[in-house]
Amino acid sequence: MRPRSIVVPFVLAFVSTATAAQSPDCCNLLGADLAERYRVSAIDQRRFTHHDLWDALLPFDGAGGVAIAEVGRSLHGRAIRSVSFGTGPTSVLLWSQMHGDESTATMALSDVIRFFAEGGDDPLRATLRDRLRVTMVPMLNPDGAERFQRYNAAGVDINRDARRLATPEARTLKALRDSLEPAFGFNLHDQSARTTAGADGEQVAIALLAPAADSARSYDPVRARARRLAALLAQGLEAELSGRTAKYDDAFNPRAFGDLIQQWGTSTVLIESGALPTDPEKQALRRVNVMLLLTALEAIATERYERADTTVYEALPFNERVAADLVVRGGSLVLPHGGRLALDLALTFEDPVARTGLTLSDVGDLADLAALDTLDATGMYLHLAAPSAFDSGDWWLVRGERVGLTVRDGPEPTAAVLERLPR
Repeated sequence: MRPRSIVVPFVLAFVSTATAAQSPDCCNLLGADLAERYRVSAIDQRRFTHHDLWDALLPFDGAGGVAIAEVGRSLHGRAIRSVSFGTGPTSVLLWSQMHGDESTATMALSDVIRFFAEGGDDPLRATLRDRLRVTMVPMLNPDGAERFQRYNAAGVDINRDARRLATPEARTLKALRDSLEPAFGFNLHDQSARTTAGADGEQVAIALLAPAADSARSYDPVRARARRLAALLAQGLEAELSGRTAKYDDAFNPRAFGDLIQQWGTSTVLIESGALPTDPEKQALRRVNVMLLLTALEAIATERYERADTTVYEALPFNERVAADLVVRGGSLVLPHGGRLALDLALTFEDPVARTGLTLSDVGDLADLAALDTLDATGMYLHLAAPSAFDSGDWWLVRGERVGLTVRDGPEPTAAVLERLPR
C-alpha cells in the first residue's frame, strides 16, 4: 500500500453538474441537478425505518403516473412495496436494501420516485415514461432495516436465498421478477468501506458488476447486455469519481439473486456503494446513485448502451479488502510510567463510514499490513488513551478496545501535538 494522508480534504459538492440537457453521448452521468431538486428531505440519514421510508413515499402514490403497491410481507409482517412508473415496452426492475444496513440506494430510489411523481414535462422523465416500465422495490428487507442489520428477522442473508427461497422476502422478489420478466435488473447494495480500487488504489466509492450466470463466467447475450451497460456507467463514473470505481468479484454464486436473475434471463447490473471521506451519512454517494440510475435508465430507453466500449468495464480494478482503516508505522509507543516500544499500530473504526469509535486492531511489525490510510510516524511518539487499566501499574493494551491516539513530538505528555484521533 502506498502511504496516504489521514486527512483527506473532500466536500459533498464534488459531483459535477452534468444534466439531462447535455449530450447523452458525452462521458458525464446525467441528472446531477435533478438529484438536488427532487431530494426527499425527510430521509436525510442512512439509518431510517420502514415507517420513515413509507411515510415519505406513500404521498407520491398516484402522482404523475407513480403507482405504489404491496407485493409481499416480511417475516414480522411489514409491507414490502413496489413503486412503478412508465408505460413503455421495456421492463426494468430495481431492488435495494435486501441487506437491512445497506440503505444508500434506497435513499437514491426515493429521489428518483419523487422525480417521477413531480418532474412534469422534464424531457428525461418523458423519455423514461414513454419507453420503459420501471418497477422499484426500495426496501426488500424491512425487518433488517428496523435494526439496521444485514440479515432478516430469522438471521438469513436474503441475497443467499435465491435458490431455496425459504424466506418471504426472497419469494417476493422472485415472484415479482417472474411476473414482470424484466429485460434489465439492478441489484443495489452497499459494500465495505474498507475496500480499495486494486491493491494500491483509493477507497472505492462505487463498484460495478455484470454478474456471471454460470461457473464458467461465460457471456451469453443476457450478460453481454449487462456488461455494456456497466461499461457505460463506468465511463461516467471515471469522470465523476476518478480512481474510485472498481469491479466486484464475478465468481458465480448459485445462491445469489444477482447471479440467478442473470441466469433467468434478466440483464442484471450490481451497483455497490462503498464510502467517501467526509461523507458520514452517504449523502454524496446518494447523489451519485441518483445520477447512475437515471443515466442507466436513459441508456436503456434510448438503447445507447449498445454502443458502450466493454473494455472500459474490463479495465476496472477489482475490489481489494483491507484490514484496517489506519496503520501508524515507525513511531515509539509511550508506555505508562515512561517506557517506550518501537511498535506499529493498526486502528479501525466501529463505524468505518462515519469514522467514529476508534479501536485498536493490531500491534507489532505491521510493515506489510494493508490499510485505507497510513501515517509515517518515524521519529514521533504515540500516546494512547485507553481504558484505565492501561494507566495502572498492572497495565494491559487489549486489542479490540476503544482507544484515542495523540501523536506528539516527544515522549512527555506535554510535548507538541502533531496528530490527534479521539476515542
